[in-house]
Amino acid sequence: MQGARGSRVYLHIGEPKTGTTFVQEAMWGNRAQLAAQGVVLPGYSHRDHSRASRDLREAQRLASDPADRWAGEWDVLTRQALWVRGIAVISDEVLAACNPPQADRGVRSLLPAEVHVVVTVRDIGSLLPAEWQETVKCRGTVSWEQWLAGVIGAASAADRRRRSWFWAVHDTLAILDMWSRHIPPDHVHVITVPRQGPADVLWERFASVLGIDPSSIDPPPTRVNWSLGLVEVEFLRRMNEALPGEMPDWFYTRNIKQILAHNVLSTRPPPARLELPAAQQAWAREQSELLVAGLHDSKCHIVGDLHDLLSQPATGRRVAPASLPAQLLLPAAVQAAAALADHLYRESYPAKRQPEGPRGLRQRVSRLEWTILNGAGTRRVLRNASHLAPVRRLRVLIWRILLHPARQHPNPAPPADLDDRSPPSSALGS
Repeated sequence: MQGARGSRVYLHIGEPKTGTTFVQEAMWGNRAQLAAQGVVLPGYSHRDHSRASRDLREAQRLASDPADRWAGEWDVLTRQALWVRGIAVISDEVLAACNPPQADRGVRSLLPAEVHVVVTVRDIGSLLPAEWQETVKCRGTVSWEQWLAGVIGAASAADRRRRSWFWAVHDTLAILDMWSRHIPPDHVHVITVPRQGPADVLWERFASVLGIDPSSIDPPPTRVNWSLGLVEVEFLRRMNEALPGEMPDWFYTRNIKQILAHNVLSTRPPPARLELPAAQQAWAREQSELLVAGLHDSKCHIVGDLHDLLSQPATGRRVAPASLPAQLLLPAAVQAAAALADHLYRESYPAKRQPEGPRGLRQRVSRLEWTILNGAGTRRVLRNASHLAPVRRLRVLIWRILLHPARQHPNPAPPADLDDRSPPSSALGS
């Protein structure tokens, strides 16, 4: 394929909860600046990378889901990447959940280019509470103690990636082995997440892998991970227990996870954070030492300090979330109910859009071109027909026309659609 030879594609495959959202926002928020340095993001937004990831992982889609089908999305995204003369970056943290055949297909589909795999890794002591919280934000009802016992119980199993979602996306050595079978070991980059210090350090480490000047990019002011406090996450867990089973996961993700967890509960000042119980800290330290030893013996390119991955003893007050009295959850419940009522009102009675000011001829032509080639109606028709190879090729051609590197001025942004959401972990599979 034209543009493939001599080009490089970086596959940032995760892991989840390791600053991936921060890195992705840094890239998408500075797309033109990256293009000026020869780094191109295929697709139009991170939604396209998420949809392609679901396609590669063969994630199931409910018939009731209003989002467009994602069959064929991986082929579209990789073809766009292969047209890039220079560096292309594909980033989705749930790619870490791929099984061996899926990872094999993912790398082989890009092999006409020089393929690099990038993995961001975090110490397990702080990772475990973050991942339990994420399961709750994805409709989980299992208590912290029960969930942690399940993760620890599966740790020594040979098939732990099948038994546990946590190990599916955080069995680092197995993930690296799976994704590196067709590429040289020095093309596999492991970036450690700094335990302390400014968030910019993570971006500097990621930028060094791409070979670009990190100071030319304005990263987000903080690590964007929508973290919740103990009260907020326990309220959400108990709410999940009360929700009707017939509510589909896509509806939960769009309304409960996005509106409540991300937009409302994450903004409350957290009085306490979840920490690993004392009884499990020795186990976490042992796991982190095994990982550090394995990475040290590997031939991968390590970026950062492996000591960042060694689990440290918790120093704060340890509280079992399930033991919190109901009255402590009341303020969060009231704020959540008010937010849902406001969301329902705004959906039922949307505000009238303000008329746009006068545009120059070039802007009007650009907007018309975008609407014709990639407007909401066009996009939906093409996505739903992307199981056909000619349609996938047409979508690549449209992308090249609209986002050609020579035209990296700000383009009219596509309107938000139903895919502007994170897929629930329960629907992702491994």
